[in-house]
Amino acid sequence: MLIPDIEDEDSAPFWEATARGELRVQACGGCGRMRHPPRPMCPHCRSLATEWRRLSGRATVWSFVVVHPPVLPDFAELAPYPVIVAALEEDAELRMVGNVVSAEGAPINSVDPATLAIGQPLRVAFAEVEGVHMPRWVRD
Repeated sequence: MLIPDIEDEDSAPFWEATARGELRVQACGGCGRMRHPPRPMCPHCRSLATEWRRLSGRATVWSFVVVHPPVLPDFAELAPYPVIVAALEEDAELRMVGNVVSAEGAPINSVDPATLAIGQPLRVAFAEVEGVHMPRWVRD
């Protein structure tokens, strides 16, 4: 599997939060705007000051695709599976890419893609993959 660098200086607090079952995003210490993925500078005001905010974990399906073979070898047995863009409740412009699953701990191919629709409510769930707690989404 492709595992993110959980020790990256900018994103480590995100991964530390997911390990605790929390969804947090970086916010600018200058203008207060939230951003994801984490980065050292605010793209709006260029401040280097940052803070981390805990989110509700609620979102809606903003967009989705269905991944079909050929895919990376580690994912071949799971295809086809949906990949979604989730618009977070706190700020509809704040989005995360991930998988929608039928229940916490379910595989990424556990939801029939034909049952997905733009605007469906979601809530975050976490799945441990090779020591990393990955955010996934379940329909709410």
